[in-house]
Amino acid sequence: MNRLLGLVLVVAGLAYPFAVYFGIEHLSPRVFAALLGGLWLARLLLAERRPGGRWMPLGALAFCLLLGVAGEPALLRWYPVLLSALLLALFALSLKFGPPLVERLARLREPQLPERAVRYTRQVTQVWALFFLGNGLIAAALTLWAPLSWWTLYNGLIAYGLMGLLFAGEWLVRRRVRRPA
Repeated sequence: MNRLLGLVLVVAGLAYPFAVYFGIEHLSPRVFAALLGGLWLARLLLAERRPGGRWMPLGALAFCLLLGVAGEPALLRWYPVLLSALLLALFALSLKFGPPLVERLARLREPQLPERAVRYTRQVTQVWALFFLGNGLIAAALTLWAPLSWWTLYNGLIAYGLMGLLFAGEWLVRRRVRRPA
């Protein structure tokens, strides 16, 4: 059930910029708050003990509450900024309090990581933290100064393309790093 909910949240996240673009004129922000809030509340109730398991849904729920109370359409555009900030915090805090998030993920597949791999996973975690910092800053700038169409293009397409490029680039680098010397 938790995986299905995670998938629904991912799909909702992918569709969100387009839903805002097409629905901002026709739907109350409270509808968005209720739909997103329901998904994040379910995520909170089903949260496992893992990084971001509770505080990420709580942060998203706080946003949904603000959106629902304020009913301000301009707030709808801040959701991608919030998600980038939450993911930045997740990656950055794992660097500070360890082990780094990418190391945790790598150890699921290979519990006995060599020291070289541990250093590499720390660097990858740093790259992802920087990515989410940059992504959040771009999303915030577009929220403040760009037309809705630019905001939608970036948050609904370009940001995901950049994430895909980062995933693919890291995969290629990892294959090269893992080759025996």
